[in-house]
Amino acid sequence: MDSDHGMDPAHRVPDSLGEKTVRALGALSKALETTERARGHLYGFHQLTGTADFELGDAVRLLREAGHEEQAARVEREIVGRNVIPGHWTFQIIEAYNATYYEPFASVERDIVDELAGGRDHLLEARLKEIRRTPHHSDHTSSPPSS
Repeated sequence: MDSDHGMDPAHRVPDSLGEKTVRALGALSKALETTERARGHLYGFHQLTGTADFELGDAVRLLREAGHEEQAARVEREIVGRNVIPGHWTFQIIEAYNATYYEPFASVERDIVDELAGGRDHLLEARLKEIRRTPHHSDHTSSPPSS
């Protein structure tokens, strides 16, 4: 769209930005969003594995109550509290991922958006919203109503 005068100023493309830069920033943002999803899966893995470990505690207790001490002791010794990869519980995997990949990625993305777009996020999406919305339709407004 050639004119974005009705857009929220926080999402207007600065005059100095070309279309290729807007697309590049959109691709960078999309890549970070995909990383956010991957990170969410890591947290799901962390929570599910922790839940399974506590459920193992219940299994050990029930095995003992049923008179199966040897099997209960084996589960307790071999599996309860076990590392998921050598030397790591799931929280350590998340910490390593955050420090090694996620935080540097988020920082670089933020720096580039600040440098090239004056900190304006989602310029490509905002442009798409303008192109796809129906003018003068109450559910297709450019920005939220003013308070």
